[in-house]
Amino acid sequence: MRYLYTALFTLLTPFYLLRLYWRGIRAPAYRDRWLERFGFFQRQCQEQGIWVHAVSVGEVLAIAQLVRRLMERFPDLPILITTATPTGAERVQALFGNEVEHRYAPIDLPWVVKRFLRAFRPGLLVLVETEIWPNLIHYAKRSGVPVLLANARLSARSARRYRRVASLTREALREITVVAPQAESDAERFLTLGARRNQVEVTGSIKFDIHLPGSLRERADVMRRDWGAQRPVWLAASTHEGEDEVVLQAHADVLKQHPDALLVLVPRHPERFNRVASLTEEAGFSLVRRSEQSVCSEGTAVFLGDSMGELTLFMGASDVAFIGGSLVPHGGHNILEAAAQGVAVLFGPHMFNFSEISELFLQQQAAVQVDSASALSDQVCQWLSDASERSRIGEAGRELVDKNRGALDRLTHLAERLLESE
Repeated sequence: MRYLYTALFTLLTPFYLLRLYWRGIRAPAYRDRWLERFGFFQRQCQEQGIWVHAVSVGEVLAIAQLVRRLMERFPDLPILITTATPTGAERVQALFGNEVEHRYAPIDLPWVVKRFLRAFRPGLLVLVETEIWPNLIHYAKRSGVPVLLANARLSARSARRYRRVASLTREALREITVVAPQAESDAERFLTLGARRNQVEVTGSIKFDIHLPGSLRERADVMRRDWGAQRPVWLAASTHEGEDEVVLQAHADVLKQHPDALLVLVPRHPERFNRVASLTEEAGFSLVRRSEQSVCSEGTAVFLGDSMGELTLFMGASDVAFIGGSLVPHGGHNILEAAAQGVAVLFGPHMFNFSEISELFLQQQAAVQVDSASALSDQVCQWLSDASERSRIGEAGRELVDKNRGALDRLTHLAERLLESE
């Protein structure tokens, strides 16, 4: 089955290049270093280290603490991080600078993967969350490189998609050395798709092992004073196409009860910043953009977070956080960075990428789910009017985060075991 997959992938490669070019029109960084995706480098990678593949920003942030821990445990081993997106590359640079190497991930064709493996010769390959690439996994195993699928998650929806190519998925999963799922439900789905039970070790979600910088609270307080210390502030984080309009509609309703309320709107993808700014102004809201460093006056209705790497700061400076990608069928985003700061969290009905975490929070009454603009505005208004209830929800979320820490230690031990087995 892998041979058929490779043939189809080869035929689709010209379309992949066209897509790369097209995305490069809106986000020019996609045109940079594109030869790396085919295994050609301007300078050689350091060899015999740890290769971590994290597709984009969310995965880079999720795995950052594990990378830090591995750097401490194995200071002599070089670490290579690959991403598929320029925003992921920017996060790697922002988090690690020159402490690690970054390359764009190789496309999953045999000759490309083999060239990449020869260039780096890793002692361990760590794939983050759901990065199941049949040729990469096959040739890593053939080269004697152990493969760890770390912080692995598999929603019911994704499992159905993989089931359409069941034999290819089963072959790929059985060549992974260790699958480390976030939860028992993820483990069961991997087993159903063909992973062997002795390959699967549930570690929990590394997302719970959140490290908040010591200066974050102080910086959040400064940000809040800039916004207006006494005015109510709610955040719409990581919004997607079709979701911003719903959020802006909700904000119009919020302003009817709280005329001085500020919406902090942070689109998920940088290429959408200008579009969302236009939507906001077309809806009649006064707007300040973070990138312009303008003063956020009392008359400002919307603060557009069009910067990178500051979402956690915006969360800490807000009273309420709505987590996007959930009112549209994208699958949601991580709610834990807000919860860890004691911020009251709400999200939409489409949280299938974070089903275990979102269900846990709902069961423990540490978050609220909404399904429309009116439900969103009603809940935001309720919390902005009731500091006590808002605080209770926030503290319940913070306690849940603290209670579920530990995945980082378990993943570190797994990585150490695999490196030492070589």
